[in-house]
Amino acid sequence: MKIAVLDDYLGLSERFADWGDLAPGVTVFREPLTGDLVETLAPFDVICAMRERTPLPADLIARLPNLKLIVTTGMRNAAIAVAEATDRGITVSGTASRTTATSHLAMTLILAATRGLYPNARSVEVGGWQAPAGRDLHGLTLGLIGLGRLGAAVAALARPFGMEIIAWSENLTDARCDEVGVEREASLSDLMARADVASIHLVLSGRSKGLVGAEALAAAKPDAVLVNTSRGPIIDTPALLDALRTDRLGCAALDVFDEEPLPSDHPLRDEGLIARGKMLLTPHIGYGALQTYQAMYRETAEAVHAFASGSPVRPL
Repeated sequence: MKIAVLDDYLGLSERFADWGDLAPGVTVFREPLTGDLVETLAPFDVICAMRERTPLPADLIARLPNLKLIVTTGMRNAAIAVAEATDRGITVSGTASRTTATSHLAMTLILAATRGLYPNARSVEVGGWQAPAGRDLHGLTLGLIGLGRLGAAVAALARPFGMEIIAWSENLTDARCDEVGVEREASLSDLMARADVASIHLVLSGRSKGLVGAEALAAAKPDAVLVNTSRGPIIDTPALLDALRTDRLGCAALDVFDEEPLPSDHPLRDEGLIARGKMLLTPHIGYGALQTYQAMYRETAEAVHAFASGSPVRPL
């Protein structure tokens, strides 16, 4: 059985996955795939995908004659044509994930951005001393754009810091807000107008793509912080850059991007904005804590072994 492990940037599958007697058939791709994906992937019976790194759309799957099993990290992967794969008799399985890794990173970005951690650390690094002062969180308003599992987790983390917490999403109910203990806002613009920090926790869809655009950003406070650990396309990037460059938004702390890995010449890599503390970028590490990778790769290997023995696990 030939097994492809895609996009293992850090080489952690070799540390955490127990392939056993399947190990001779495993090929680990540490760099993003380029060129003809059909030619690269055609020999493989199994593809193990790190969620939403290399897409597996229907037209690609249809051209992989040997493919019998796809295992994705996590139990949701919008970049895989699951229905089409299933129709072709290809099993698609998932793995465990963790809420804590992403919610903890969101809280870390909130703290770092509001306190001006990067420009102050950078000032010391180059021989200087204090950069402009930041703010602590007590008494600030946190606006959660989305109040699902991750949004609720961030609310729980922010509450001990003394933040007032509000929330909005298109289908958010008063009952859900009461359950989490937050105040519901009537619109995204209303939330942005009140929030000192706005943090995005939505699933990317046709409705959420470009949701945080010029209108929402125009409503924001000029010193507000916008945090995104969800999906890059939820924010309209040109509108965001315009708001930052014209000082209509205080800071954007982003872990996710329209294009990943982020190209070296991407407009978001604006040295001026970064140096001024108006941009804080991390390389999509929200879910990528060591414990998460350990669980994901352990269960990836487990799913392949289960399929090989005729008893697939965790079907999508």
